[in-house]
Amino acid sequence: MNIAEIVMQLADLVKEPFDQGEFAFRMLEVYNAPKATLTKLRSGTQNKGEKPSDVLWSRKLYYRAAPVGKVAETLDQLRESKAAKTQKPRFLLATDGHEVAAYDTKTDDTCHCDFDKLNDCFDFFLPLAGIEKYEAVAENPADIKAAGRLAKLHDEIELHNPDWLVPEKRHVLNLFLTRILFCMFAEDTGGFDQDLFVKTISDHGGSDGEHLQDLLKRLFDVMNVPDDRRGEVPAHIRAFPYVNGGLFADSTEVPAFNRRAKRMLVEAAQLDWREINPDIFGSMIQAVVDTDMRGDLGMHYTSVPNIMKVLQPLFLMSLEEEFERARGHREERSLLRKLLTRISKIRVFDPACGSGNFLIIAYRELRSLEMRVFQRLDEIGGGQTTWREQSGVKLSNFYGIELADFAVETTKLSLWIAEYQMNQRFKSLFGEAPKSFPLREGGHIVCGNALRLDWLQVCPRPMKTVQKEKIFDLARVEKVHATEQVPDEEAEIFVVGNPQFEGAREQTKAQKDDMRHCMPDYEGVNSLDYVCCWFEKAAQFMQSTNSAAGFVATSSICQGQSVSLFWKQLRSRGVEIAFAHHPFKWRNNAKNNAAVSCIIVGLTLKSKAPKFLYDDVNRKRVNNISAYLTENEDVYVEKLMNPSDGRPELVLGNQAIDGGHLILSSDERDKLLIANPEIEAFLRPLLGNNDFFQGGRRYCIWVHDRDYPKANSIPELAERFRRVAEYRRTGGEVARSLVHIPYRFRYVHEANPSYSREGA
Repeated sequence: MNIAEIVMQLADLVKEPFDQGEFAFRMLEVYNAPKATLTKLRSGTQNKGEKPSDVLWSRKLYYRAAPVGKVAETLDQLRESKAAKTQKPRFLLATDGHEVAAYDTKTDDTCHCDFDKLNDCFDFFLPLAGIEKYEAVAENPADIKAAGRLAKLHDEIELHNPDWLVPEKRHVLNLFLTRILFCMFAEDTGGFDQDLFVKTISDHGGSDGEHLQDLLKRLFDVMNVPDDRRGEVPAHIRAFPYVNGGLFADSTEVPAFNRRAKRMLVEAAQLDWREINPDIFGSMIQAVVDTDMRGDLGMHYTSVPNIMKVLQPLFLMSLEEEFERARGHREERSLLRKLLTRISKIRVFDPACGSGNFLIIAYRELRSLEMRVFQRLDEIGGGQTTWREQSGVKLSNFYGIELADFAVETTKLSLWIAEYQMNQRFKSLFGEAPKSFPLREGGHIVCGNALRLDWLQVCPRPMKTVQKEKIFDLARVEKVHATEQVPDEEAEIFVVGNPQFEGAREQTKAQKDDMRHCMPDYEGVNSLDYVCCWFEKAAQFMQSTNSAAGFVATSSICQGQSVSLFWKQLRSRGVEIAFAHHPFKWRNNAKNNAAVSCIIVGLTLKSKAPKFLYDDVNRKRVNNISAYLTENEDVYVEKLMNPSDGRPELVLGNQAIDGGHLILSSDERDKLLIANPEIEAFLRPLLGNNDFFQGGRRYCIWVHDRDYPKANSIPELAERFRRVAEYRRTGGEVARSLVHIPYRFRYVHEANPSYSREGA
């Protein structure tokens, strides 16, 4: 059963009359539980539940029907139950047929939704079907189908417009596709009249698409003109509303269409665009315009759990705690209004925003919390509605920098889509929502190199207008009020993101230049990871703003010589580590890149506030976090050129720069040997720092120059050599210099006896 089928069957399930005794079995059927298991659960032979009506499938699911209005309490009972502790179910689930509450015991995640919206939470329970959640997000069928249709349209337009392949036309094509995306989404979400866009391009675009170029140009132009200033415009064009927001501000060229391109545009427009996830879709669209990324269509995004590892400790937890402190307080109404003011003054800035994932999730989380505050104000106001208080979370509070032009455009569009979707949620809660059009000001997303731009110019310090004391106006011979702009000390800026990782030996010349530009007074800058530049820029930014920062980074910046070379200098800027997440595995977005070990690091100006260390399970409060991400005072292990006690010097080991294709796990080694036992002559045990400290066993492919022809004649090895060459060809200067020896590590330090033993 695929994910689309699960979603559809869940939608059917919640439409059925709720049967508390049958619901758990029906849900397990949806997630493809074996029929034999369901039979045993029904008969009770495999049901380990504490109550007669419970359904407990060991290590999978523990379900209990809840009394009406007691869903949360019932879930708490399940969490504390002896059966849950002994049978260790992955999911705990409680429902009364009106609400659903669930808990994932592995990820410590919860799900709360209305019963009839359970299908919207399909991904939460996907592990029941053997699909972990991070895979599920990438496999949203609506996103993949939409991206696939757009990829075909993009390719056909380029094929029919070869003059648009020049770099000068790249921005125009990117903007064109963004506008098309917007029109298709607006049509399906009520922004346009039903089927307005697809009907217009079908009826007026010409049978072979010959009129589409002019038609789309006129549509885009008219959507930037208010209704009362349009003059004489044909009715089918006048039907499109004034959009505003800057999306149609520039009058630009539109590519020519043929019959095939028109058909592809119509087919794309006929999809249901309401289900698009803006936090994922923008990343997928990058794969549409970058053909090198096509093989990984749908995989180029930062997952929501990893984004939350940054956002929660940086500011979301603080807001949640403020909300909880206000509840039940004698000044609750006043405290809640102060919280709303604080939320409205938060700015989120991602100086490596890609397609906007961090900004979109931050926007959603702030809007969600704001709505919960509105609901609470309604509850304590004796029925007095407060929904008319317009949201203070504006898209104009979100800032970003991105080098790729199309990603800039999709980020702006994705933020508008996220705003629409949150407004619809607002409407479902409070009965009304802001109108879709004209669009309000969008996010401030700038195209450029974040390491060369002045961040204060992109995300300036928030200001407010204050009234000065009365001054004497000689022209009017009276005292008058005057105003002035002053820094808004209550406004907070949170710098977030997942900047580019690039090891010192992998960097291009341009990246080396960026590092020297950003960090001119750092000794040993050529030995640091590229991501260090964002930390340095953030530290500079914090000197002039009320801000804090949180980044995903490679764990190497908190290990070895990077600590003394980088952190000692960075801390001299007056910053400290406010929180950190210990290393976890991450596969980055570059094609053919191996998994890397990542950390989350939060920066703030020095303060006496408590610091927090996180791992996958625990949060620990500490007084200080060292640059090694330990709860110690600041200590820096300095580099020594010569041993102080006469010991021999360590030599550099065998460095691969291979994308992981010359290195094997025990399982990979065994599979290769089963496929071809001859490979054993070219394998050796490999011991690295992680193997030494954490245990485990790895192997590497080890081929001498004289043995390369024989090794390359083995298909399994030849394929790995091809992948190494491809990886190095797209890498930095050092990596590219090694393309001609894809069978060898970059550094080879081999003891002579080992070599002579083989008959050198």
